[in-house]
Amino acid sequence: MEKRKIEIMDTTLRDGEQTSGVSFSAAEKLTIAQLLLEELHIDRIEIASARVSEGEFQAVKGITAWAKSKGYCDRIEVLSFVDGGISIEWMKKAGTKVQNLLTKGSMNHLTHQLKKTPEQHFTEIAEIIALAKENDIETNIYLEDWSNGMRNSPEYVFQFLDFLATQPVKRILLPDTLGVLIPSKTFEYISKITAKYPKIHFDFHAHNDYDLSVANVLEAVKAGINGLHVTVNGMGERAGNAPIESVVAVLNDFMPEVKINVKESSLYSVSKLVETFTGYRIPANKPIVGDNVFTQTAGIHADGDNKNNLYFNDLLPERFGRKRKYALGKTSGKANIEKNLQELGLQLNQEDLKLVTQRIIELGDKKETVTKEDLPYIISDVLDSQTYEDKIVIESYVLVHSKGMRPSTTLCLKIDGEIIEENAQGDGQFDAFMNALTRIYKSKKMTLPKLIDYAVRIPPGSSSDALCETIITWTNGKKEFKTRGLDSDQTVAAIKATQKMLNIATA
Repeated sequence: MEKRKIEIMDTTLRDGEQTSGVSFSAAEKLTIAQLLLEELHIDRIEIASARVSEGEFQAVKGITAWAKSKGYCDRIEVLSFVDGGISIEWMKKAGTKVQNLLTKGSMNHLTHQLKKTPEQHFTEIAEIIALAKENDIETNIYLEDWSNGMRNSPEYVFQFLDFLATQPVKRILLPDTLGVLIPSKTFEYISKITAKYPKIHFDFHAHNDYDLSVANVLEAVKAGINGLHVTVNGMGERAGNAPIESVVAVLNDFMPEVKINVKESSLYSVSKLVETFTGYRIPANKPIVGDNVFTQTAGIHADGDNKNNLYFNDLLPERFGRKRKYALGKTSGKANIEKNLQELGLQLNQEDLKLVTQRIIELGDKKETVTKEDLPYIISDVLDSQTYEDKIVIESYVLVHSKGMRPSTTLCLKIDGEIIEENAQGDGQFDAFMNALTRIYKSKKMTLPKLIDYAVRIPPGSSSDALCETIITWTNGKKEFKTRGLDSDQTVAAIKATQKMLNIATA
């Protein structure tokens, strides 16, 4: 049986730009429009509202000039108004060929905002539709506040639809303007409309005020809708619109009787570009495009994935141009670590793997996550720690660094079971620590190796919370040797490297 085609109209550049604090430049609008049509294969895009500003006008001109060169003019849409033809004139100058005419879909809006009768409103709409046709502009009609209209004044909605059925209109757009619908009502209202007007093309435009936009979209499709309005990352006014990434996944996985043109594998790259342009950050737990959604954290899940992919579902990351990750932290098990080691091309014996796992759990108690890039440093630190016995232990220390005062350290050191405490100041926290350590060694008539080089590095691509590996080169007068320390705090990493030096020097 032939599948029913569902048109996808993306309104990121119009309705999505109503996200608080978001404004695209003309160049950004053109780039996004090109990606939506050519990379994602969106059927139609709504790019602006008529008459908004000179900048908007120039952006629309740029997009329509490009669209004309590609033969896409019928896929570029602009929101227009019942304004005696001013919007039509604006569109003619901009070069656009499809208007989405904003009209009143509820008696409440018609009465209190326009203060007109249905007949007056319909007459003005008919005039705009006729004017558009004269100027070779195609018309779609938005029934603003339609969902409240169906709830509070359904007789008006059907009166309006009866009128539109007589007009040269290509599509009727049904917006849940205030996000008031629940799935059952979405199905009920749209079913009534599609049953009564089976030959008319209807679009559904969902808002996410109750976090029900995707569920409402699913019910709209079941009820016979012909098109859906979405935005990248669910951008839009208030709680936003239906997010394209979730809508596409839901339709592909749960509505086998319909087909859409959207290219799933490009969703993530377009999402990240829009995030960059807007500065509007994607929540880490957002389905499909969030940073965490294809990351397994619990060790038991990684173990299950090793055993016939027990924790996989149909949302495979490769569908969306992504990869599955296995987080490292305090909930990690050996399976998580083995998965990350495989990606790095590393292998450990079971004893070393156990030690590395324990170290990651310890680090996870202090740091939310440990990255795959941290692993080589952790392995180096753990394996290095097995080469000597801890006869000298740094029991505790207090580091003080205040503006206008010299840094100071109070150090408590255990040497062969004896506890020794000392305090010193220095030019920095680690210098103060080393001065306190030097005092202890002098009191014990012990020789402290000399520091001759100090280097700090973090994994590539890390941020300010990265694990630091501190590598210190020492000399005891006869030979040079290096020790490494690993911690999320640079000074603590240096102190760990120093403890290793103390035990290597006495070995």
